[in-house]
Amino acid sequence: MDYRYGSHTVFQIEYHFVWVTKYRYKVLTGEVALRVRELVRQTCEAFEIRIVKGVVSADHVHILVSAPRSWRPARS
Repeated sequence: MDYRYGSHTVFQIEYHFVWVTKYRYKVLTGEVALRVRELVRQTCEAFEIRIVKGVVSADHVHILVSAPRSWRPARS
């Protein structure tokens, strides 16, 4: 288990996100897939989110992330 530590806390918060293309069109290939991967990495780095596992498929993106306890997906 990969615990994260705050000043007075120990926590492990993980979120599983799935993004799907409209009508499941297979457009996430080649350079588009590389760009999506790069954007996800940059966004996670900006919010101090660790990527546990992620996959960019032709018609969807799966990502499992570990977030700080102060971060809430509904507010970002």
